[in-house]
Amino acid sequence: MTKNPLAYEAYEKLADHYASMIDTKPHNAYYDRPAMLKMLPDVRGKRVLDAGCGPGAYAETLVSRGADVVAFDVSDRMLELARTRLKDTVDLRRIDMTQPLTMFADEEFDLVNAPLCLDYIEDWTSLFGEFRRVLKPGGCLVYSCGHPSFDAKYFNTSSYFSVEQVQSVWTGFGIDVTVPCYRRSLEECLMPVVRSGMNIDLVHEPQPTEDFKAADLRRYLQLMHRPSFIMVRALKPSKANGS
Repeated sequence: MTKNPLAYEAYEKLADHYASMIDTKPHNAYYDRPAMLKMLPDVRGKRVLDAGCGPGAYAETLVSRGADVVAFDVSDRMLELARTRLKDTVDLRRIDMTQPLTMFADEEFDLVNAPLCLDYIEDWTSLFGEFRRVLKPGGCLVYSCGHPSFDAKYFNTSSYFSVEQVQSVWTGFGIDVTVPCYRRSLEECLMPVVRSGMNIDLVHEPQPTEDFKAADLRRYLQLMHRPSFIMVRALKPSKANGS
C-alpha cells in the first residue's frame, strides 16, 4: 500500500469521474497532455514506462505512436478503468512509486513518462534514482507537476523551501474530493534530477491551448498570466559520457 493512503483513497473515490472526463477536462486534455506529448521523443519501437497511468490516456497515445508500453498505477480502480480502455495493448501493473522498482531490470526502458503523478510522492530523490536505473543509457525521463509559484500562492505557504504536505478539495470532476499532495520549491522540483545523475534537457512552463480557451475562458486567461504546471525533460548520460 502507498505511504500516502489518503491520496490512494481520494483517487479510488475519484476514479470513475476522472476517467469519464479525462479527454475533455481542460487542465488535463488541453493543457498538461498537449504540452507533455510535444516533449516526448519519437517512441516508435521504443520500450516506455508510463508512471501513474490513471485510466490510460497517455498509454493509449504512446501505443498509437508505436511504443511498447508498461503502465502502472497504485489505484486499483484506475487500473480497472485503464484495462477497459486499453484492452490488451499495454502491460498494466499495480506499483507503488514510494517503493523501489525492483520488478524492472536495469536499463530496461527508453523512456519514463510521469505526468502529474509525482506530487503525491514525498521522496523524489530515491524515485528518480530508480528511474535512472531502469533507463537505458541516453534514455529520457519526462515529468510534469504543480508549478512551485502557483502552489506556493494557492496553498498560502509560509514554508516555501520545505517539501510540505498539503491538501485541497477538487470540485472539477463532478464530486468534491479532498486530495492530499506534497508542495515543493522550484529547487526541489529540479535537483532530484541532478542528484540522480541525469541531466536536465528542457524545462517548460506551458500555456493553454485554443481548445482550453473555448472550454473555459476564465481559467484560460489565468493560465496565460501564470502557469499552474511545470514540465521537465531529463536525459540519462550515454555510456560514452558515463553511466
